[in-house]
Amino acid sequence: MDINNLVRMANQIGEFFSAYPDRKEALDGIANHIHKFWEPRMRGLILSHLSPEQTPEMSPLVRESLNLHANELQPKFATSAT
Repeated sequence: MDINNLVRMANQIGEFFSAYPDRKEALDGIANHIHKFWEPRMRGLILSHLSPEQTPEMSPLVRESLNLHANELQPKFATSAT
């Protein structure tokens, strides 16, 4: 998985939701889409690259959404009970 490709895809999602007049709805929509359609490894990788220094090409709207919803987007890995 390439972080640049993930950022490009996230920016495309953000571009769609940027047309929403309600900013909260746009932020929630971006996170909801990523949660529904991205596999956990993809979500984990993009969440580990949220600083502007790491991904300067990430749109501010996408970065805000990912930061706001990081807990819900963080992959949940099953642990085995011993």
